[in-house]
This record gives sequence, structure tokens and C-alpha cells, in this order.
Amino acid sequence: MTIDIYHINAFTYKKNIGNPACVIELKNWLPDSTMLKIAKDNRVAETSFFIRDENSFSLRWFTPEIEMDLCGHATLATAHCIISQTNYENETILFKTKSGLLDVKFSNKMYHMNLPKREGKSAILPKAIYDALNIKPLETFKARDYMLVYKSEEDIKAIKVNQSIFDQINIAPGGVIVTAPGKSSDFVSRFFTPQASVFEDPVTGSSHCTLTPYWANRLGKNELEALQLSKRGGKLFCINKADKVQVSGQAVTSKKSILEIKKSHHF
Repeated sequence: MTIDIYHINAFTYKKNIGNPACVIELKNWLPDSTMLKIAKDNRVAETSFFIRDENSFSLRWFTPEIEMDLCGHATLATAHCIISQTNYENETILFKTKSGLLDVKFSNKMYHMNLPKREGKSAILPKAIYDALNIKPLETFKARDYMLVYKSEEDIKAIKVNQSIFDQINIAPGGVIVTAPGKSSDFVSRFFTPQASVFEDPVTGSSHCTLTPYWANRLGKNELEALQLSKRGGKLFCINKADKVQVSGQAVTSKKSILEIKKSHHF
């Protein structure tokens, strides 16, 4: 059995920027252990697996360690794969996922994802996270992820995380967002995951389910432009809706590879 693996960079139109994801179409689900092994071997933050149904697609996301409840950049990458590599002709793609039904619309070379809104509530930061940070936050909120608010973009760029201390806590499937007002954008952020093989995520779509309502309320506007300040970096366009967050961006395919799976690996 062979499967095609599409290597796609999300939230960018350039091959060396954005967040890389691997996308795999299946006819039937492989065992979870096999999909987890494939994700681990791919050595990217997320690998998505999808199956074409009659009027929609079933979609699952795996990191090298666990199956995720939601992944924005791999959803965008999967939509790009479907639009660019298959005979799918509709503008809107419906995904059945662990986070419910997600729709992605493709228009003007952009993918527009409607994701669940996850507003953060004021929280106390766990000691391991607090002690690991060289710059302490002004405020802390918690949804799936901890969201730490800082004064300036310079703070976000200057943040260093002591991984040996940080890894003392496990908050899977969540992570830690650090955010502040932006200079050339409405807000900026970075995203760290303790005990993960990809310690700092290049661009995190799902974190903007929490970032968008916070900054929309704080800035008094529902349409926002965001930058994620990782080494690779990425740009996101966000709209705060009643019960959803629209996160939009571009994507580009960097390469295609083929994986051979022996029967003993998936039975």
C-alpha cells in the first residue's frame, strides 16, 4: 500500500515561510497507532488525514505525540490540497472533525476557515510556566490554551522560555500563547507547547480562536490582521463573529512524497 504525502506551508505564499503540514488522503482510516507513527516520521507540527465522504470530508489531525482536537494550519493545508490536487470543484469545503463541522471557503487565492470561538477566562498561571518565562505577563487567560498578554511587540520578540522548566507541565492538547499589540498589525503572538517535539509552533491557526475575540473586544473592531512572530512567521486575517472565528490565509505546496506502508503496519 502506498500513500501520497503533500507537504504544504500554511499562512503564506512562500515555500520557506509559514507553518508546514503534511496532508494525506485515505480511503479508509488506518489504525491510530499507524497514523501517529506517520505523523512522528513526518517531523512537522501536524499531519492531517482526510477521507472523502459523499458531500463532505472527514478530517483528523495528529502531532508526533497525540491526536489533536483542532488544528487551524493543517485544516487550511488540507483545504489547499483538496482544491489544488483533486477534482473537487466547489468553493466551500465541509470537514467533519472532533471539533464539529468546519467549513472552509476558497476565494481570491485565500482560504477562509470558520472555527469555533474559544474565549479565554481570567486564570492563574501554573508555576512551571511562570518560572520558565524571562518576561512575566500582565494578564493570564485560559481556554484550551493559556493566553498571556504583554505590553508590546518588543516583549513578544524578546521572550525566552526555559524549556527544562516549561516541560515540567503537561497541558495537552493545549499550549501557551503570548500576545501583545502589533506595530504593523493589530496584534502579534507566539505559541509554545510543553513536552512537544515542535516546541514553538511556526503559525497556529487554532490559537486565534482565543486571540481574535480578546483583541476584537480590546481594540473595538471585529476585522483584525495578525502576525505570528516565530522564526518562519506567518500572516493571518481574522474576523470575530457571533459564535465563530473566521481565520484566513494562503497556502503553498512545497513538495509531494510517497510512503509505502506494509500490511503488518496497518492491520
